[in-house]
Amino acid sequence: MIEQTPLPDKAPATFLLGGDLAVSRLGYGTMQLTGPGTWGGPADRDNAIRVVRRAAELGVTFFDSADAYGPDVTSGILRDALYPYAGNIVLATKVGQTRQGPDQWRPNGTPAHLRQQVEGELRHLDVDRIDLLQLHRIDPAVALEDQIGTLKLLQEEGKIRHIGLSEVTVAEAEAALKVAPIVSVQNLYNLAQRNAEALLDWATERNIGFIPWFPLATGGLTGEHSPLTTLATTRSASPAQLALAWLLKRSPVVLPIPGTASVTHLEENLRAATIDLRGSEFDALSQAVQ
Repeated sequence: MIEQTPLPDKAPATFLLGGDLAVSRLGYGTMQLTGPGTWGGPADRDNAIRVVRRAAELGVTFFDSADAYGPDVTSGILRDALYPYAGNIVLATKVGQTRQGPDQWRPNGTPAHLRQQVEGELRHLDVDRIDLLQLHRIDPAVALEDQIGTLKLLQEEGKIRHIGLSEVTVAEAEAALKVAPIVSVQNLYNLAQRNAEALLDWATERNIGFIPWFPLATGGLTGEHSPLTTLATTRSASPAQLALAWLLKRSPVVLPIPGTASVTHLEENLRAATIDLRGSEFDALSQAVQ
């Protein structure tokens, strides 16, 4: 079992998914532990395991995966890195996408396929119940009620604890809520890409977790010439740390999951939890990136 050391004292408080499942507000996303185009395994699997273990050592309790990453790669890495799981480790994964090759994704939300994928993720993670199971994409060819209804049945069977959604509109989230309780939504969102503002506000009002994917705009906010460079210098921080601190300040339901295959970058990202932005700094960052 991984021995954990807590994040710094100024780390954000944990968030309660579904009102009963505590997660660290800075989590870890596994997507970058795959090959190019999110296809195949990592070039150095031992290094991938080291990164995951280091995240746990530093107090990260929320780990996000998907059966489509690889496919069938990252959940096995989580298992090999963290099993047997500490009692506070929360594993999230996603189903509902199929892969045809690098950078190729196609939704499949048929009930039989969703059930098959959930059963596969239970095996890959080596758990009896998935803490958070997210519908990776809504399949437009299948009724939403059938897709969410299948996950609800699996929840009633004890194979899923909580249900979440990925890349949805407010209307779609509202429709899903009519079928089953939804505790999280995961959409593209970062300081430079804020098209999901309405969904974030909706989630904040309902205390539903909002998991921004690509929280660092795939590196676009972290480079030497980032628009955050000046303020980062005044705060003795990196642009990446400020971008994550901005997300944490934006709403108490935001749960960033920055991913990396580097222990150094991981440790840098997690130090964002110690940055408490003043209101004026939050506004300056919001205006610096339009």
